[in-house]
Amino acid sequence: MTQFSHIESIPAVNCIVGESPLWHAEQSAWYWVDIPAKTIWKLNARNGHLTSWLTTEMVACIALKQDGDFIAGMESGIFNLHLGEGPRALQSRLATPAELAESGTGMRFNDGRCDRQGRFWSGTMFMDMAAAKAIGNLYRYTPDLGLSAPVINNLLTQNGLAWSPDGKTMYLSDSHPASQTIWAFDYDVAEGMPHHRRVFVDMKPMAGRPDGAAMDVDGCYWICGNDGACLLRFTPAGKLDRTIALPMNKPAMCTFGGPDMSTLLVSSIGAGKAEHDQWAGSLVLVRPGVEGVAETRFAN
Repeated sequence: MTQFSHIESIPAVNCIVGESPLWHAEQSAWYWVDIPAKTIWKLNARNGHLTSWLTTEMVACIALKQDGDFIAGMESGIFNLHLGEGPRALQSRLATPAELAESGTGMRFNDGRCDRQGRFWSGTMFMDMAAAKAIGNLYRYTPDLGLSAPVINNLLTQNGLAWSPDGKTMYLSDSHPASQTIWAFDYDVAEGMPHHRRVFVDMKPMAGRPDGAAMDVDGCYWICGNDGACLLRFTPAGKLDRTIALPMNKPAMCTFGGPDMSTLLVSSIGAGKAEHDQWAGSLVLVRPGVEGVAETRFAN
C-alpha cells in the first residue's frame, strides 16, 4: 500500500456525492459534479480559485464538447450545458430514454464519458441501490444518430466506463454490492459498438467496489475502490499491479490531468460517512508516477 505523502487535498470543498472529474487543458482547470447538490464545480489550477454553477436537476456526469460547452447525463435525460458568468448553468435537452421519460421513476443517468471518436456514452440506474433493481441500460449518443437503443441491459449501478488508448477495448463496471464486476469488450471504432463481452475483473474478493475509472498511456485501467479507500490499477490482462491507499473510504471517480497529464483528481462520497472518515466527500490530487490519456471531446 502506498501511503499519503504524495496526496494533496483540495480545500473548501466537501461533496455529498462527488463525481465525474475532468481536466480542461486550455483553461488549466479541473471540473467535477456534486450529484445531490445539483452543482458543477471548477477549480482553476493556476490560482486555486473555485467557481460553481447550479443545475435544475441532478447532474451525474459531464464531458467537454468541441464547441466549449458540456454534454451531461442528468436525472431526466442527456443535456447540453453552457456554463456562463451567472450562478446557473444554461440547460437544453438533447435526448430522453424511455425509462426516464416519466417523472417519479426513481431513475437517473450515472457514469458517462466519450469514446476515442467523440461519441458520448452513459448509463441509467435505479437510485435506491438497496432495492437492487437491475433495470439500468447503457446508451450511446451522437448528434447525427441521436440516442441509441439500449446497448447493454440489466445493470444495477452502471460505472467504470473507459476506453483503451487505441479505442479498441471498452471497459464497463457495475459497482453494486451484488455485482462488483468489471467487463471488457472488443470495440468497433467505426460503428461505435462493443462486442465479445467478458469478465475483466471480479472485484468481490478485492478491496472496494469498482466505481469510476481512468486510463493511462500504458493501457492500464485505474478504478476507484469504493468502500475500500484505494485506487487500483489493472493491466490490460486484468492483473492487479498497483494499489494506492486513499484517505477517504468512498472514492468515487478519477481522471488524469494537469500540464503533464500525470496527476489524478479523485472525487469521493460524503453521504452516509462513518464517524472516522474525516475525508469523506473531499477531492484529492494524486501523483501516481504515470501519464494518463486525455479524454476525447464530444464530436458536435
